[in-house]
Amino acid sequence: MTSSPETSPAAAAASSHQPIVIPRSEHPISRKQFCDRALKVLYRLHESGYQAYLVGGGIRDLLLGKHPKDFDVATDATPEEVRKLFRRARIIGRRFKIVHVMFGRDYTEVATFRALHQPESEHEDVQSDSEGRIVRDNRYGTLEEDAFRRDFTVNALYYNIADFSIVDYMGGYQDILDRRLRIIGDPDQRYREDPVRMLRAARFTAKLLFSVDAATAEPIRRLGGLLEAIPAARLFDEIVKLFLTGHGERSLLALETFHLTDHLFPRSILDGIRADSVLVRRGLASTDDRVRADKPVTPFFLFAVLLWPAVQRRADRLHRGGMPPAAAMQRASAEVAGELQSRIAIPRRFSTPMSEIFRLQARFERTKGKRSMALLDHPRFRAAYDFMLLRTAAGEFDQELADFWTRVQDEMPPQAPGDDIPEEDDLGPPDSQPRRRRRRRRRKPAGAS
Repeated sequence: MTSSPETSPAAAAASSHQPIVIPRSEHPISRKQFCDRALKVLYRLHESGYQAYLVGGGIRDLLLGKHPKDFDVATDATPEEVRKLFRRARIIGRRFKIVHVMFGRDYTEVATFRALHQPESEHEDVQSDSEGRIVRDNRYGTLEEDAFRRDFTVNALYYNIADFSIVDYMGGYQDILDRRLRIIGDPDQRYREDPVRMLRAARFTAKLLFSVDAATAEPIRRLGGLLEAIPAARLFDEIVKLFLTGHGERSLLALETFHLTDHLFPRSILDGIRADSVLVRRGLASTDDRVRADKPVTPFFLFAVLLWPAVQRRADRLHRGGMPPAAAMQRASAEVAGELQSRIAIPRRFSTPMSEIFRLQARFERTKGKRSMALLDHPRFRAAYDFMLLRTAAGEFDQELADFWTRVQDEMPPQAPGDDIPEEDDLGPPDSQPRRRRRRRRRKPAGAS
């Protein structure tokens, strides 16, 4: 096929690529496995004359026998057309416009088919920076082009609501059967377009336990430095996906294998974030266990685990320099968190309780007097206690002291109904919800009646 002057070689390849269509009788996915929200969106689009497909990780996970967390929809309807179809829908994003169709507090994400990125062309809705990273992309295309724009083949499968078939342009169905992770297109170019794809490769390796295609893996070690240009807020979201979705221990190993931790964390912090660290390994394993048990987890406890070695080391140095222990810990915590902000932006609602966990560790060493028992009333007592137990298991804290605080805590009266409800902004700490403060009576001034 000869492409026209206005068509890139990649676009020509996409338009000539014949998909594999797997009919309903030959694949195991049933609509009964979809959430009601996604089905309603799919059928409304289809009945309105638009193409409608369930796409991405939802299809991949169903084929692997997993229960997907999200069901995303792809369509040829523009964001504005999608918004007109649904009473509660909003367009979000500047880099990529997508639509959230709201159902109560939940939503289904709807994306319009993307056109192929053509570096040599100029278009007001498609922009790249000097490194080739796509910073704006709102040019729409066909189903074929959208498949070529997906990151990995296993994420480029489309369930067609019109006939319940699976459409596969990239060989992703076979890659799932072979348990293989393979990037679509030229690996160097795809990683330069969006360096976060390197983190996604590490995450999918850990989550799916897939082998990584050699051509997919090779450029990651060379191009890892591109991550340093990614906005710090976006990297925070990626860290949460890596470590708080049930495979955090394996994710750290994958990041180390690809040498990506060097580009995520500042050198002053990196030494303590190692998969062979007992504290880090136990902390991540405990978090993974909680996710699998459908218990709440939270970023502030995760970052406490990751940053503690660097904070402790710096606090010890400040204390040796003459600073009181409490002040040294407070300053070390603030400095380490501040240095991390340049790479990974931790929201204050998580960095503040993380610092409180650190400052409370010294108070577990005191067991005499009323002041020591006042620790039980601290809003972050349970989070700090859980963290102290991790330190004990790692050989950093005295076992007898840990046993004392366990006994004291077991003797506490049970929580009132509602005291264990997570704060709305939290993802939920590991048994670490703040206890309500006890109201203390105000003393009457001397001479008052």
